[in-house]
Amino acid sequence: MASFVYNSAKQKLLDGSIDLDTDTIRVALVTSSYSADQDSHEDYADITNEVVGDGYVAEGAELANKSVTKDTTNDRGVFDADDVTWEDSSITARGAIVYKDSGTAATSWFIRYIDFGADKTVTSGTFTIQFPTADASNAIIRIA
Repeated sequence: MASFVYNSAKQKLLDGSIDLDTDTIRVALVTSSYSADQDSHEDYADITNEVVGDGYVAEGAELANKSVTKDTTNDRGVFDADDVTWEDSSITARGAIVYKDSGTAATSWFIRYIDFGADKTVTSGTFTIQFPTADASNAIIRIA
């Protein structure tokens, strides 16, 4: 499955319900059993098959040093944040869901699904999601 921005997030980004640089934005890991649905999955209540394992806490991790910038060289807007790590972990993940954390599952809206392309496993080590840099052809979200 390809990575994508959830359709409900597109509306919420445009109407201001999601503010990427001021809202609490988190990333949760999911297994290969999660069947991402761009159209019908909207919030944390729709998450299934979240990763379980040593070093990983349900609901994932909060993104740090978030930024929303314009890239006038490449004519685009970019949302980026620091890479996320889970240290001393033993987990297997196929993808990640970036979402707005409101504190309530039904209003913790999905933003983006990131497909790793294959299962990624770490045993007694550090699991890292390395986001592309803001000047790369892709970022957490890029609007061109």
